[in-house]
Amino acid sequence: MSYHIVTIDAPTCSLSCKNGQLSCKTGEGTNAIPIEDVAAIVITSFSASIHSCLLLEAAKHGIGLILCESFKPASLLVPANRSTDTFLTRAQVNLSVPTRERLWNRTINAKCANQLALAKLVAGDDSRIPMLETKALGKHPHKEAETARIYWQIFSKNIADTNDFKRGRFEGGINPLLNYGYAILLSTILQKLFAIGIDPTFGIGHVAREHATPLAYDLMEPFRPCVDWRVAQWVRDHPDEKDWVVEKPFRKWITAFPVEETPYLNLSLELRGVIEGVMRSFRKALTENKTTLYKPWTPPNSKWAGSW
Repeated sequence: MSYHIVTIDAPTCSLSCKNGQLSCKTGEGTNAIPIEDVAAIVITSFSASIHSCLLLEAAKHGIGLILCESFKPASLLVPANRSTDTFLTRAQVNLSVPTRERLWNRTINAKCANQLALAKLVAGDDSRIPMLETKALGKHPHKEAETARIYWQIFSKNIADTNDFKRGRFEGGINPLLNYGYAILLSTILQKLFAIGIDPTFGIGHVAREHATPLAYDLMEPFRPCVDWRVAQWVRDHPDEKDWVVEKPFRKWITAFPVEETPYLNLSLELRGVIEGVMRSFRKALTENKTTLYKPWTPPNSKWAGSW
């Protein structure tokens, strides 16, 4: 049974398939895995050569190839029989409004819980923590917005030492760092969605727009605090605001976080492995029409660890 999502991220490599083995050759040697154990191949390498035999064998085994540019999926190659398998697409299209709302609520509940966990980690003695906990764990209208308002007050004061922080795409301060990190996270979510066959254009919370991928924005929400923590670490180690710019040192450092074991989680998998597990649970919830099968990442699943 094919189940591995193989990510090729060596800067330069050669991919081929011989004697039933998917092989990746780099300057450090060759790694191989049985092609029959592969469900999808995600290629984020900046310079990879792909032998035609691999394309044919991948097609025979029903394997999708996702080609990325700057880590964001740019092309999806799927076998002819897989491209006409509409079972999962029909499950997405036919989701009822109540089902979408339940899936979205589970997502937002996880996001708010994760924001609370991070706030407690970086500012456990902040007087606003009890109010944040009430908002994050409660059931009330505008939960996401009210939780975010208090969370960013706590985060910005204790990380960037400011009381007038405004979270926004075009705002200053640490916003450019956060925005770049979220872009890397979005690309990782998209890689996994394409790899397991989910169409990201059918969202559950974000509004669909032309050329948009609302489902990726939906499912990345609980993972945003992972980026916030990464940025917090950068600001802690670079307290001078002149270093709060998206230049080569920061880009190199932030792009590594999906493939490293996260330093604040008691996990045996790197973050992209955790993301894959969540995406698979969402797929199962769709195909079996049971929202409880969707398991968005939350602290009880992988506890915060380490010290601030």
